[in-house]
Amino acid sequence: TAPWVADLSPRKGAKAYFVQDYGANEGQPLDKVVPTWDLPLHKITISQWLLGLIAEHSGDTDVTYVPNAVDTGRFYAAPRGRQPVPTVGFMYSTRPQKGVDIALDAIAQARRSIPQLHVVAYGASPPSPGLPLPQACDYALLAPDEMLKSIYGRCDAWIFSSRLEGFGLPILEAMACRTPVIATPAGAAFELLSDGGGIILDAADARKVADAITRLVQMPDDDWRAMSTIAYQTATQYSWADAASRFEAGLRDAIRKAALLAAS
Repeated sequence: TAPWVADLSPRKGAKAYFVQDYGANEGQPLDKVVPTWDLPLHKITISQWLLGLIAEHSGDTDVTYVPNAVDTGRFYAAPRGRQPVPTVGFMYSTRPQKGVDIALDAIAQARRSIPQLHVVAYGASPPSPGLPLPQACDYALLAPDEMLKSIYGRCDAWIFSSRLEGFGLPILEAMACRTPVIATPAGAAFELLSDGGGIILDAADARKVADAITRLVQMPDDDWRAMSTIAYQTATQYSWADAASRFEAGLRDAIRKAALLAAS
């Protein structure tokens, strides 16, 4: 929609461009999107990764950064230790960008050393025969927030195995429920896990995810509780009120730029 907005008359008001991804999850190649970043629209985006991508391809560094947040009234859990039965979870999707094949491979590898490893998952579609769920996996189809909170809270680790993301909201949702996250280097994973609320990997690699699962679910309980606390503290730093204020500031920047453009 960015080219449509750019073509509108200035009488329609100041123009802003909310960049939450670049359409890769919908099959949109980067080279089709980059030209829209050169349009005279003030950009607002949600992750440091996207800030860098925009700067790299358009040279624009005057972009408003508005990280996502979760409602901690809906996503929360009481302090806890590790589960009596080691448990991991993930979000199921058949989209290749989501890397569910990586998560499934990693779980299979981790179960070779931890046969009792329990798995929970949720998703928006029934499991595909070409991408079957692990054996004895508790799967929730179209789970409401109240159920998601319970799913996250049952896990010793949440697996975020995406190959490509604009942000990766399940990372923040899991952390708000005091669940450490094992994440591939996609979206906002680096900025969300840099304080130690989980394990950030250097590649979307099943062997590395499996090793991280084994390490995390066998971690001494005191160490796990410390990581869980960091995860929760990190998640609660991101509030909807702060996001709304930042977004409003971005719209004011759009107004400022429109006024400068009109005066030039």
